[in-house]
Amino acid sequence: MPNLKVSDLRPFIPARDFALCKRFYSGLGWETRDVADGLALVTLADQQHFYIQDYYIKEVAENCMLHLTVADAQAWHRHVASVLQGNRFAGARVQPPQLQPYGAIVTFVHDPSGVLLHLCEWTHAAHAPPRSA
Repeated sequence: MPNLKVSDLRPFIPARDFALCKRFYSGLGWETRDVADGLALVTLADQQHFYIQDYYIKEVAENCMLHLTVADAQAWHRHVASVLQGNRFAGARVQPPQLQPYGAIVTFVHDPSGVLLHLCEWTHAAHAPPRSA
């Protein structure tokens, strides 16, 4: 029987301004490194990854969302708000945490290209994704 185990998922997100997006994600505290011409790998907590690509279609960017489970959505709101001070990342913005009907407190962050990050703190264990053993 073939081994069909999946060990990693790495979405590609578009960047209107590739250099600005790399600086934005680095500013959040995530490792960002070029892996090919027009492609950068973003690493969060040494285990989660996604790619930023030097490619942009407005409709794609504004419909692209990344959901990240975090321990404290309020702390993330404060952190992102401090990173965005001085308008260093044109187009980026953060919304205060909001309780969502699916059992999470979420801080919504729009990156400089319009990609939406859901920084999600689960409030009900029944709704949280299962933990891997």
